[in-house]
Amino acid sequence: MLYREAGDFKTTYASDNQTFPIRFDRYGYYLVLAVAFLVVPMFINDYWANSIVVPFLIYAIAALGLNILIGYCGQLSLGTGAFMAVGAYACYKLMVGMPGLNIVFVILLAGLVTAAVGVLFGLPSLRIKGFYLAVATLAAQFFLIWLFTRTPWFFNYSPTGMISAPTRSIFGYPVTGPSASSVTVYLVCLTFVVALAWLARNLTRGTLGRRWMAIRDMDIAAEIIGVNPLMAKLSAFAVSSFLVGVSGALFFSVYLGAAEAGEAFGIDKSFLVLFMVIIGGLGSILGSFLGAAFLVVGPVLLKLLLVNQFGWSTDLAAHLEIMIVGALILVFLILEPHGLAALWRTIKDKLRLWPFPH
Repeated sequence: MLYREAGDFKTTYASDNQTFPIRFDRYGYYLVLAVAFLVVPMFINDYWANSIVVPFLIYAIAALGLNILIGYCGQLSLGTGAFMAVGAYACYKLMVGMPGLNIVFVILLAGLVTAAVGVLFGLPSLRIKGFYLAVATLAAQFFLIWLFTRTPWFFNYSPTGMISAPTRSIFGYPVTGPSASSVTVYLVCLTFVVALAWLARNLTRGTLGRRWMAIRDMDIAAEIIGVNPLMAKLSAFAVSSFLVGVSGALFFSVYLGAAEAGEAFGIDKSFLVLFMVIIGGLGSILGSFLGAAFLVVGPVLLKLLLVNQFGWSTDLAAHLEIMIVGALILVFLILEPHGLAALWRTIKDKLRLWPFPH
């Protein structure tokens, strides 16, 4: 059998309650980490880093944050792009105002600023929910983008209205600016992804995560059994906004290097991250990564196939890429409405009994 649990027994509650209780999963996780940290940096180049790997890692963080809010707590949000902009502009102001502060702390502080803004815009969730909450967060999207584009203080009175990331280094290696290498940028983003995914996994499996899921399943019953809806909903907005803010700070500082709120963090970003969560699977940490891979890596590989293998023009390939990806999303949601994570669970269930039939 390819995937089996026979003989993989536990003798303590701690070992049985770990993130990967099955040895096969645990070794696979260690193997993926080893390849990501040791093997990929040896072969990655500027094209693969800028076109596929780094955007995938950054969007995976944003999808993680939105999945906590929607998948685990059941609070709809259409303002992800605006919260990414908050993280980006907070990162810029911190980099300019405190040039001696390490870039890692700058990004984390930008996430905390975004968490505070997320709690502020999460207050309506105490009175409204469902479609009306989605409309309220959509209003936050338009308001924050308008604020960043119309208030010169946020972009330091630049005549172009854009923000540019100054050069910052970690252990002498530039992370931001034109001198930053693709390997350094990749390793920084990968470290943030691993750390934040570990944080999200432990939060969702703990007491706080159970409170979120109780609110998601039935908020009235959750309040009856002692769950405070105020703390549960606002904590979900805070954690979600923190992760989204970190992704926005990384997107601006180490990936783009320069950005303008209306173009880089428009409503299309909010829907893109939302589609990642839906396609990957609501309420799944793995689903956030699978959804990001589907919508970031998939279109790039499809374009390479159409241009390099079939010899189509770049313009034609770009139009067909949008049509094909859209059709694949529709087909996939019809065949597997619970996302790629549910498909992976089904595959694992079949592998447990292979080659014997169900």
